[in-house]
Amino acid sequence: MSESQFLPRGQASLEVLRAEAHQELDTIVEERLLAGEDPWAFMEQLPTVDELVVYLLRADAINANDGRRPSATREYRVLRQIALEHPALTTTVWRLLDEHGPLTRQYW
Repeated sequence: MSESQFLPRGQASLEVLRAEAHQELDTIVEERLLAGEDPWAFMEQLPTVDELVVYLLRADAINANDGRRPSATREYRVLRQIALEHPALTTTVWRLLDEHGPLTRQYW
């Protein structure tokens, strides 16, 4: 998607964000199955719907900052803001921070 086509998700409801994430996960599963992969080998590697929503919102924040990857401090603030804007994602945000620390070193 080009920069001019970028549409931030920040104003979308959590239900819409979850539906988008669910559709994305369905597409990933379908593509991997069509490629002949064994679902038992990859299903546990996929993020949950809520994790994917957090990753998508985080990606929006990075895009809004001219694509610059955030420092650990800014990363924490971005994730905290996601939790504040979508309280139902709070547990997921804190679990991701607990498991992975700042996500800046991951390539989601």
